[in-house]
Amino acid sequence: MNTNSNVYTVIYTTVVVTIVAAVLAFVASKLGPAQNANAKAETLRQMMSAAGIKPTDELYATKNADILQLYADNIDEAYTIDLKGEKNGELGTAMENIQLVDKLKPQNKAIKAEGEVTLPVYVFKSGKVVILIYGAGLWGPVWGYIAFEHDCHTIAGAYFDHEGETPGLGAKIKDEPWFREKFAGKTVEWGEDPAFRLEKNAEATGATNAVDAITGATMTSKGLNEALNVWFKAYENHLGLGAFFNMLEEHAISETPNAEEE
Repeated sequence: MNTNSNVYTVIYTTVVVTIVAAVLAFVASKLGPAQNANAKAETLRQMMSAAGIKPTDELYATKNADILQLYADNIDEAYTIDLKGEKNGELGTAMENIQLVDKLKPQNKAIKAEGEVTLPVYVFKSGKVVILIYGAGLWGPVWGYIAFEHDCHTIAGAYFDHEGETPGLGAKIKDEPWFREKFAGKTVEWGEDPAFRLEKNAEATGATNAVDAITGATMTSKGLNEALNVWFKAYENHLGLGAFFNMLEEHAISETPNAEEE
């Protein structure tokens, strides 16, 4: 065959592309499970950091398999809700079947459009309740986990992450422990607009639902502030105004044996 002909070029290119595609597909099939395991363990680390299960540095020094076991040992229940605040799904919590909610961008769009959502709620045996938040930063998505005390009004802890915020500026939402530590003890004022404020000089007002924005990271702070308030609003019918607390109280009463049974 004439190696300078167009036919040869087309055949050669097709063969090379086919071989490369096959190799990439093989590599992806082999690496896929490991990548999924890493992503799941990373999510659990962030969630348990917010809930205070262990210090963040200890969680990141723990192997993936042990992270899964730690989560399974500490989680009480996990489920999803809709915008009405009603349960619409259960999430597996056993080590061999831990289920998490992903595809957060479509969920964010659905919240804003008041469409169908499956918002995760993670209830730990310690009494901490963890929810998810997601939004747009300067260069990509930002997200995080907010842990509440048993009253679902007081923030117990937080953890934030991003896809590509500027190092030394917007990236501080993840890199600087002091930033996420500022959220502990703050409150979410359900029913108010906004329910929480992440703004410049917000703390100077003395409000308990306010944290100062990061200096020099205006767009990242604005994006995170919007993410917090959009998702807090989405969770409000379930967690806000004592709804979740009342549900827990009713659950506790129903599980208490009566005097005759004792």
